[in-house]
Amino acid sequence: MSGQTVTIPDDQAFASFKAECVCEEGWNMTYNKGVVTVWTQSLEEGKSIHKIKCRMVCKDVSAETMYDVLHDIEYRKKWDTNVIETFDIGKLTVNADVGYYSWKCPKPLRNRDVITLRSWLPIGKDYIIMNYSVKHAKYPPKKDMVRAVSIQTGYMIQSQGPNNCTLTYMAQVDPRGSLPKWVVNKSSHFLAPCAMKKICKACVKYPEWKQRHNPGFKPWLYPEQTTLPSIPLSELSIQRAESLENIDESSLAEAHEREDSD
Repeated sequence: MSGQTVTIPDDQAFASFKAECVCEEGWNMTYNKGVVTVWTQSLEEGKSIHKIKCRMVCKDVSAETMYDVLHDIEYRKKWDTNVIETFDIGKLTVNADVGYYSWKCPKPLRNRDVITLRSWLPIGKDYIIMNYSVKHAKYPPKKDMVRAVSIQTGYMIQSQGPNNCTLTYMAQVDPRGSLPKWVVNKSSHFLAPCAMKKICKACVKYPEWKQRHNPGFKPWLYPEQTTLPSIPLSELSIQRAESLENIDESSLAEAHEREDSD
């Protein structure tokens, strides 16, 4: 992921991501309540890059179901209330593709979107899904969105038995903008734990939903099922934050919930 060349993560990249998910040294615990723990990591001062790690113990959910839910784009549109639009653009290999995702940000911030190269790998009883930002000529930044940059974002699912698992979410994202402190605080104390709990609830309902919606279709497990067009790596380049418009939203005050309901 260095330089301008887009590469598909190898086994070493997955092992490195897993090691960082497990490691707590160098991380500051900012939230620990019930089954959810959140850590943040201090990066360069004055930079808007934010690094966060969130871990949740999910009872009554198997690692296999969690893996399916995080992959299933049609189901995401049902449970992810932050999503504005999401779709797959094309496949690279049997375990890597390129996709688009846009999401709602806390008011009054502008909404964000991202184009990412996503790859996935089962490692024993663990599953890893991770991504980083790329550029694709057919999907330039939109006027009404801020194009964010995922330096590295992903999930690690660890099986804790037939019906229990642990989910770790780790994100190093440049949201392209000088963000107010309340956004960073809100993301680590409220948004991240809330998102994790929402994923867990979605997993409980997934088997019943999937039975009614193309139950055998799981191209993340059976790559021969994919209908996505192949994309050559040459069509992609690394998305550099410096090449995008920098939005200063640092002075924006948090909108009250009453304003949100108008």
